[in-house]
Amino acid sequence: MRSIDFTVTEDFDGKKVYNFLRGYVHISTRLMRSLKRTEKGIMLRGAQGRTIDIIHTGDIITLNIPDDENTPIPGNFPLDLVYEDEDILVINKPPMLPMHESHNHQGDTLANAVAGYLSSKGGCAAFRAVGRLDKGTSGLVVCALNTHAAARLSGKVKKQYLALVRGEYDGDGEIIAPIYRPDPIITKRTVDPRGDYAETHYHVEEKGPGYSLLRVDILTGRTHQIRVHFSHLGTPLYGDTMYGQADERICHQALHCENLTFIHPINGREIRLKADMPADMINLLESLRKAENRL
Repeated sequence: MRSIDFTVTEDFDGKKVYNFLRGYVHISTRLMRSLKRTEKGIMLRGAQGRTIDIIHTGDIITLNIPDDENTPIPGNFPLDLVYEDEDILVINKPPMLPMHESHNHQGDTLANAVAGYLSSKGGCAAFRAVGRLDKGTSGLVVCALNTHAAARLSGKVKKQYLALVRGEYDGDGEIIAPIYRPDPIITKRTVDPRGDYAETHYHVEEKGPGYSLLRVDILTGRTHQIRVHFSHLGTPLYGDTMYGQADERICHQALHCENLTFIHPINGREIRLKADMPADMINLLESLRKAENRL
């Protein structure tokens, strides 16, 4: 159980517990209902509280968020942890590790690894990844450890990627092109007027003959957005067999989530994190540089 204390501010003096929890703590309606049904879910001044109780400046309201009942099967393999506290884990995901269990992946996903790590510490939590990374994409993933943290972080984690593409770019640019899924059974997307609005911004970090290393920000979170957009321009990512072509030097798309920024859902502090590119992507870049030097 996660216990979180909040101190009532002057703005909510004389208001109800409900007003404070919704207006200041920003808990979801769903969590509010759950806490009302949980013994000692809402505590006011050390005693069982009700959402209709009147509060005053300086009062302490404690939320006791129950542990999750349905959790993934724990896996016994290591995590590259970048950040950890009672509410959040941030992990540097290897490129070939899937996020969630599926028909083809049982017990060998990031969800299982997180469950195994928490179990080793005597804890448990449902797998709540705030945003996802495709299998084949490496880098930073935020996992919320309770429903309140997940709700507060949803849509508010800013990611920045490094992408190694087959083509030469200059300076800064943007791609605004709608992304569509032609077949609901097949994962592959395409640029199509029938699709959802998608906007990608990029900055050239490095370029050479036939390649560019780009720093990429996505203003919308469409599935495969970066991969689809650069393939649409005729410059697919290296190693992207779905939207480009295979490359013997790398067995996955050359895409890495390097930077994360978010406001902590409990203490309000800004968190900035970074993870270096995986070794195979670094080696590919070095190979391209060497080829350039031979020209």
